Amino acid sequence: MAPHDRHTIHRQHIHHGWNNAFEPVLRIAPGETVHFETVDASSGQLHRESTAADLVTLDLARVNPVTGPVYIDGAQPSDALKVTVLSFKPSGWGWTGNIPGFGLLTDQFPNAHLHHWRVDPGLKPAMYGPGGRVPLKPMCGTIGVALAEPGLHSVIPPRQVGGNMDVRDIAEGTELWLPIEVPGALFSVGDTHAAQGDGEVCGTAIESALDVSLKIELVKDARLRMPRYVTPGPVATHLDQRGYEVTTGIGPDLMAGARVAVSEMVELLARRYNYSPIDAYMLCSVCADLRISSIVDVPNWVVSYYFPRLVLE
Repeated sequence: MAPHDRHTIHRQHIHHGWNNAFEPVLRIAPGETVHFETVDASSGQLHRESTAADLVTLDLARVNPVTGPVYIDGAQPSDALKVTVLSFKPSGWGWTGNIPGFGLLTDQFPNAHLHHWRVDPGLKPAMYGPGGRVPLKPMCGTIGVALAEPGLHSVIPPRQVGGNMDVRDIAEGTELWLPIEVPGALFSVGDTHAAQGDGEVCGTAIESALDVSLKIELVKDARLRMPRYVTPGPVATHLDQRGYEVTTGIGPDLMAGARVAVSEMVELLARRYNYSPIDAYMLCSVCADLRISSIVDVPNWVVSYYFPRLVLE
């Protein structure tokens, strides 16, 4: 790779929210590689000595910072970006927080709680902390481009142009296609996680400032309506080896079903493995996967919740 084909954006170049008026910090040709230094989801408000009290005083206007934006030459509305995740550089520390008022079961867990996680380099790639050993699968929680609609838009909800999708499998080797709505696309990435379960049920994963290298290509006249992605192979080999404990929620409402399935898993972990319920809930968020198992047998649908048994061993 020629030197001019690789660029670095340092972590001071972050922004909060999406706005097509933001000035790009880098301009590239399609096909070039960019190394992004990211900041954790708290924008550095939390650190290795933080406590649950620090979650209560978080400035929520500063959460989920993204590094960028990057202007891609030739990118126009109706085109798409093809973003290939090349690699991650871990930081060795991460946090999981139960933030009051945020999460699938916030009514059951209203109080702030904070876990610190660390990497033990002498063993398999995993994070160690309250609740056991969680295998690493670094991923990009927030990755997207600017919206056509002017003004500042919150970074919290995912959108048709990507953003805070929190898809566990936007990981190394994955190719992500993003619809473009403005000239140059104005691409940014952040909210990196060392590990996450599908659903991220307590609202946070293992939040960790990971550097990520991405190859950014342009697909002309793709006319995508929503993001799509291709994984390079199996997506759960880091969790599969010991099978799963699975709970379900059954009824006519998928959200209610998800809440029941997660609540049942929290109760199972607390009863069988002597976890405190809040620890069980937060552990679920970083390694267990919500799935829609059935959505055709009117009037009830089945939501399943898969918890990997190897985390408990």
